[in-house]
Amino acid sequence: MTGGAGSDPVGRAVLRAMRETGASAGGLYVPADEEPVLRLAVMSGLPAPFLEPWSRVALAAPIPVAVAAREDRLVWVGGQRQLARDFPRTAVAVPYDFSLAAAPVGDGSDARGALLLLWPAGHAPRLSEAERRAVAAACRRLAALLDAGRGPGGTRPRCAAPRVLSVPPVRTVGPDEAQAAAGYLERLPGGCCALDLEGRFTLVTSGAAELLGERADRLIGARPWEILPWLRDPAFEDRYRAAVISRRAVPFTALRPPRQWLTFRMFPDATGLSVWISPSDKDYGPVEPAPTPAEEVPARAGQIYHVLHLAAALTEAVGVQDVVSLVADQIVPAFGAQGMLMYAAEAGRLRTIGHRGYPAEAVAAFEGVALGAAHSPAVRALATGEPSFFTTPGEMERDYPGLPRLTGKAARAVLPLIVSGRPVGCCILAYTQPRTFAQEERQVLTSLAGLIAQALDRARLYDTKEQLAHDLQAALLPHGLPSVPGFAVAARYLPATRGMDIGGDFYDLIRLGDDSVAAVIGDVQGHNAAAAAFMGQARTAVRAYAAAGASPAEVLARTNRLLNALDPELFTSCLYVHIDLRTRRACLAGAGHPPPLLRHPDRHTSVLHIPPGLLLGVEPDARYTATEITLPPRSVLALYTDGLVETPGADPERSVADLAGRLNDAPPVGPERLADLLLEHRRDDADRQDDVALMLLAALPAGPMTPA
Repeated sequence: MTGGAGSDPVGRAVLRAMRETGASAGGLYVPADEEPVLRLAVMSGLPAPFLEPWSRVALAAPIPVAVAAREDRLVWVGGQRQLARDFPRTAVAVPYDFSLAAAPVGDGSDARGALLLLWPAGHAPRLSEAERRAVAAACRRLAALLDAGRGPGGTRPRCAAPRVLSVPPVRTVGPDEAQAAAGYLERLPGGCCALDLEGRFTLVTSGAAELLGERADRLIGARPWEILPWLRDPAFEDRYRAAVISRRAVPFTALRPPRQWLTFRMFPDATGLSVWISPSDKDYGPVEPAPTPAEEVPARAGQIYHVLHLAAALTEAVGVQDVVSLVADQIVPAFGAQGMLMYAAEAGRLRTIGHRGYPAEAVAAFEGVALGAAHSPAVRALATGEPSFFTTPGEMERDYPGLPRLTGKAARAVLPLIVSGRPVGCCILAYTQPRTFAQEERQVLTSLAGLIAQALDRARLYDTKEQLAHDLQAALLPHGLPSVPGFAVAARYLPATRGMDIGGDFYDLIRLGDDSVAAVIGDVQGHNAAAAAFMGQARTAVRAYAAAGASPAEVLARTNRLLNALDPELFTSCLYVHIDLRTRRACLAGAGHPPPLLRHPDRHTSVLHIPPGLLLGVEPDARYTATEITLPPRSVLALYTDGLVETPGADPERSVADLAGRLNDAPPVGPERLADLLLEHRRDDADRQDDVALMLLAALPAGPMTPA
């Protein structure tokens, strides 16, 4: 819907925000009903076709308006370079020079949406204090207006499409002055024309019509790249988009067949573009011939950037569920769908890997359907390799009786996911109301299906490798810990959150008879199959020498000599603890491993500074020194790897002291609960770059200890 603000108070508030901040464009996003999505409600300063990729934005998306609403903060982007750094997905889709601010409307407890403002190229790197105050004031006004416009129970007014508000003209003129302006333009050399913000001709001089080779009355109301075949290259539309968004004068040169080169200079403002056309005396060489009406019309620049925007989002997906979540949370809202089904093609059958907005019985009805079946639109799409679009329930009922009633959907796009001619799955976008799919939208969805297919194929390979890595890791770690008289023991392992590699951390608890036990923890250099093999060799060697009765220092020395003889070009840290169960004396020897911690019965925790020793696998003749301590009843010995304490840029000793402080402050609970408490800050770390191993040995009191 396009027009002035009129009696719309929200629209007037957006226009006022633009006026008071000097912004060239502004928009208001509000939460969609019952969806984690922001929808564009009001926009001004940009044409409606520009808004399509941004009309619905997932609240979780890394896009400025979503970040502003989600994190309840002002987001400022001072130019294309910062946009590419902070919001690369947006930068790919809008590769022009401009500045923007996105500000939350309302507070974090009750977000009403976000205000988006754009400034032309050349804005200062930062917002001025006056601009910040104007943005804050605009957000307060909008929040109050949105609150006042809510219906009973706090419901928001519905709006099917964003309202696009036109900016008032700089001034109005009478008939005489308008005629004088037309005469002035006619007298200029070359040709002049005017375009509105949506790129349609609104004025064409006789000189421009002659240069363009078309009657003025046929040009008025049309877009240059739609009516003139030789301007259909998306590059020409892209120049227009660049002028509108950056508000800078933009030139380009085009060849009017057969050999007339023309130079176009576009001068934009808030109401449209003035274009001056002049012949060029330079020959720029041959170009591709323009398509004839019977040929395929090239994709529009807007389509290309829409696909690039979604493609950039797909590059962020790692595993299969990442792909499914991205499609459900960002691609589905972008196309206004109410349902989504994603299938993977496995062993000749369809397997459901994700769905949204579908009843359980509809999902179950097609689970495991053979690819040779005839009653599934997904199977048909994979068999033909062609997408299908059903605009009404009647169309679907004709080809697949009973499907509209089963699914509750009235329209759908069925997109086969094909990679190098091989079907990998199918994606279905469904709508609860009949829907027409325009040709441009079908082209975008078809292109997008290819990108989803590539992302899904990569993700399945990633998941397979990751599962193999995890299986190998599990096989190398103890499946269970033996019981130890007088002690309660807990162990934990957390893999790194980055990559598909195998962790190098290991731990073990070895019974050495009725009266003694050995605890081992280590960290192998690297995160790959070689490191995993080295870990297995180190753990086996320690077990063998411990079982042979070697002292702690000798266990490390012999293991070190063996690992050096194997010459793996790897090394590992290790901490070996021998505990006499009768005396509760512990003998510790370390090889370059972080120091253990001891929480005393009074809950005071100390760092045990044992001789560090050289890493295993570095020097075959290295010697190791043992240290003896006592483990009194109710004490806790903590062994860990550096993944638990290391933070980039932090002092390692400070990090160990912080862990000791957390152990010191933890309540008097059993080792299982205590281990979980110590790992809490690492479990929540979404960017854990190293794996973590932890073993706690709690000396029990004379009576049984009750675990918490």
